[in-house]
Amino acid sequence: MALVGKKFPNLSVNAMNDLGDTFKINVLEEAQKNNKKVILFWYPKDFTFVCPTELHAFQAALKEFERRNTIVIGASCDTAEVHFAWLNTAKDNGGIEGVTYPLLADSNRNLASTLGILDITNEEYNDETGVVTVEGDNVTYRATYLIDEEGTVFHEGINHMPLGRNVNEFLRLIDAYAHVQEKGEVCPANWEEGKEAMTADRKGVASYLSAHAN
Repeated sequence: MALVGKKFPNLSVNAMNDLGDTFKINVLEEAQKNNKKVILFWYPKDFTFVCPTELHAFQAALKEFERRNTIVIGASCDTAEVHFAWLNTAKDNGGIEGVTYPLLADSNRNLASTLGILDITNEEYNDETGVVTVEGDNVTYRATYLIDEEGTVFHEGINHMPLGRNVNEFLRLIDAYAHVQEKGEVCPANWEEGKEAMTADRKGVASYLSAHAN
């Protein structure tokens, strides 16, 4: 079920930070109480291969997100203890030492299940034994949610596990949404901060296309 245009689920989830603190995070409340945008990005597993490259990439861009009044939150279905072990593993050993934003530890999969982002190809219930069997890793795909200051999702995307994300694209989307919020204009294809936007009517489209004709 698409969440764009809807409020993010109102669920609290265990979390861990680089200091070893465990606490609860409610993503919807984080946006609303702080009057900030939130980027929540899910990755499949700690101590894997593509995942640390993404977490370090988000860390490298952290100041750019903060400059855009945006909170960064990572998430997986690992436990808080596993997160802390990974946070204390050196970068040259595949770890994420140096990452400072919080990581959700959705080990009960309550939020991931609600979002429908778990890798479950088949689930069967055996009437005789009462056993539920699952095909798939039951971990999350690389799902990303951009949430505005009112807790409304304005972007969601899901990558298959081998495909790492482009962090700069999320900065571009945040810039575009902020432009819409501030100016009331819409942002055409390949729009970037500082480029011309357009009004959402026939005249605006015609004027833009004419000005940018090849």
